[in-house]
Amino acid sequence: MGEGKGSTLVHLLVVVLSLVAFGFAIAAERQRSVGEIRTDIQTNQTYCVYNSDVATGYGVGGFLFLLSGESLLMGVTKCMCFGRPLAPGGNRAWSIIYFVSSWATFLVAEACLIAGATKNAYHTKYRGMIYAQNFSCEALRKGVFVSGAVFVVATMILNVYYYMYFTKATAAQATHKANRSSSTVGMTGYA
Repeated sequence: MGEGKGSTLVHLLVVVLSLVAFGFAIAAERQRSVGEIRTDIQTNQTYCVYNSDVATGYGVGGFLFLLSGESLLMGVTKCMCFGRPLAPGGNRAWSIIYFVSSWATFLVAEACLIAGATKNAYHTKYRGMIYAQNFSCEALRKGVFVSGAVFVVATMILNVYYYMYFTKATAAQATHKANRSSSTVGMTGYA
């Protein structure tokens, strides 16, 4: 591990998985399903015809890549609760702050990605007779996947800082224990 620096492989994997999730979120935004109103001449009912549904797959892909990056980091750090205790001080405080912040942004990013994928997958079929002129097909609002992508990047940055401060706090605790156990104070009497 080194001087509280952490594993470069963990940093790299978290960043790569988050960037792939970001790419999927942007691709999902660009490929959102759009509906077009068509009328069935025989029954006089309207229905919506949608273009490709690939954005749903991209949204789910982004969800899974971000989830795997977060799972990797929480597995390595043992979710900050089950591993070695952290040394008191600034590194522990920053580690806790970044841990809570990264979980908050992670949950928002995952919610945006899965909600966008779900809403994008929902397509209406027949809508009945048209009596009003303001008829439209259900479609995902612009920006849902983009907001997910923004929170993916925020999660990535917070995860990198969390891991950095976490490893500093655990390394400081290990050196503190080593110094405490190697103290040599003679407690025997002189004969």
